[in-house]
Amino acid sequence: MRIQVRRTGGFAGIERVREVDTSGLPDAREWHTLAEQAVRDGSGTPPVGVPDGFQYRLTVDGTTVYCADPRLSEAQRKLITRLLKEGA
Repeated sequence: MRIQVRRTGGFAGIERVREVDTSGLPDAREWHTLAEQAVRDGSGTPPVGVPDGFQYRLTVDGTTVYCADPRLSEAQRKLITRLLKEGA
């Protein structure tokens, strides 16, 4: 499974993109569970965020959804944090 996050917005407006390919990872099942829930919780169109808040585009195996601070689901928050920390 390929999982990508694109974060935009924030005070500085700096874009970050991170991606993980879970093939062969020992914790792939955890990644899959989080990704599937985050996609279910997402929106098909970019939501209106808050001033200086982050907006996210999540793409999981070709399916793209959108979400924004401060209204992230728990799965979205966990997945995004993990991707931005571990993604290459």
